[in-house]
Amino acid sequence: MRASRLLSVLLLLQNRGRLTAEQLAQELEVSVRTVYRDIDALSAAGVPVYAERGRSGGIQLVGGFRTRLTGLTEAEAQALALSGLPDAAAELGLGATLAAAQLKLSVALPPELRARANTVAQRFHLDVPGWFHDVESPPHLAAVADAVWNERVLRIRYVKWGRREVERTVEPLGLVLKAGQWYLVARVGNTATTYRVGRIQSVDVLGQFDRDRVAAGFDLAEFWSSFSEQFEQRLYPRTARVRMSKLGRALAPVYLGAVGQKAVEEAEAAGADVDAEGWQEVELPVEQGRSAIGELLRFGPEIEVLEPADLRAELAEAVRRMAAAYDSGSAGSQR
Repeated sequence: MRASRLLSVLLLLQNRGRLTAEQLAQELEVSVRTVYRDIDALSAAGVPVYAERGRSGGIQLVGGFRTRLTGLTEAEAQALALSGLPDAAAELGLGATLAAAQLKLSVALPPELRARANTVAQRFHLDVPGWFHDVESPPHLAAVADAVWNERVLRIRYVKWGRREVERTVEPLGLVLKAGQWYLVARVGNTATTYRVGRIQSVDVLGQFDRDRVAAGFDLAEFWSSFSEQFEQRLYPRTARVRMSKLGRALAPVYLGAVGQKAVEEAEAAGADVDAEGWQEVELPVEQGRSAIGELLRFGPEIEVLEPADLRAELAEAVRRMAAAYDSGSAGSQR
């Protein structure tokens, strides 16, 4: 542990130049006293490092000294897969490991490439969740992630839709972060399925399993792509033929996400006529029941449902009720 920290001190000084003991202590999450002991150890090992005490002091290497001792540990190499998702890495307990790996890579780069990498980092930032949606922090995420890494069988208590609690024994295959929410992909019996990690109520480790045997040929990205497509088909089981204004078509990706954008793009690709006022017919996937009414009402006067007839009637009734509420006189007069 100390050898790794000494290397981190050396690489930080090489990469950033002069740093105060307080800055090093904050980076390494140790005390200032520990930093000074580490500096003494580096000096005794022949590293040309010196410290100047006082308000304007700091710790630095003698000019020109460089080391190429930047080998990545196995954990650091694995953590680099999350280098574009620092928040996700932190949620999985890999934040410090990822930072150490990135530091080693930065030091290993030639100065001109290191400067270019820093420029990119300052100009492009990946923020995964949508607006008003944070990355959730499920209490059992770390335990589930550990089981994924170490191929451990879990017994979980899980709350399904409708608040029904069930117990399952699962063999974890992978974790997916989708729109700020974590999902566990696991094998139950002979079937791969998914669980939202935030709905897991408890986790018990039962033992090991052989991933190579139970998941031969399994590809997490391919599974998730197929699952997402099937989930979308279940979520939007029917199609409505609608007329949408130009503004309505622009709002479709905002209100309905990829589903709305795809529907508008397909209408344009099919050459659907646009009338003189900018209205165009679109085949729009919709949910069942009240959810569909709520989604369509968001468009206000920028959409007209043509078919199916029952959906048009339900939407018309909802609009009439809304109009009656606002035509009833003063606010709250009907309460």
